[in-house]
Amino acid sequence: MKKIILLLIALVLLQVTMPVEAGGKRSKSKQLELSLFKYASAIRWNEFEMALNYVDPVYREKNPLSDLEKERFKQIQVTGYEAKTQDTLPDGTIEQTVEIRLINRNTQTDRSILNVQIWRWDDKAKRWWLTTGLPDFTAKSF
Repeated sequence: MKKIILLLIALVLLQVTMPVEAGGKRSKSKQLELSLFKYASAIRWNEFEMALNYVDPVYREKNPLSDLEKERFKQIQVTGYEAKTQDTLPDGTIEQTVEIRLINRNTQTDRSILNVQIWRWDDKAKRWWLTTGLPDFTAKSF
């Protein structure tokens, strides 16, 4: 009986984690939801290298992370990440405003920043890209 229940749970989890349309491809809205969730998780857990994988390759090429920026990421601990607004712009891109709460590991001061993100759909790659880069943790608190 336990094996059957475990099998059913595994099948439900598999179905939930892999939503697909009849054509076998995730819808753009499901892809967006999944991309935003995974990106947010990477930021929340200070996995900035993983979060960088969601940044548009064109942006990354034009704006490579400097060693100084990488060191700054090591100095902070993200303590909260909350999406405040999300709008679809006329060109089909998505604008999301996020509040990120963080603590400076050296000074133990906490603060919040607002991060405005623009996400674009890539038809060729069939995925969403963040076109505004990783958050600027040196931005003024609000």
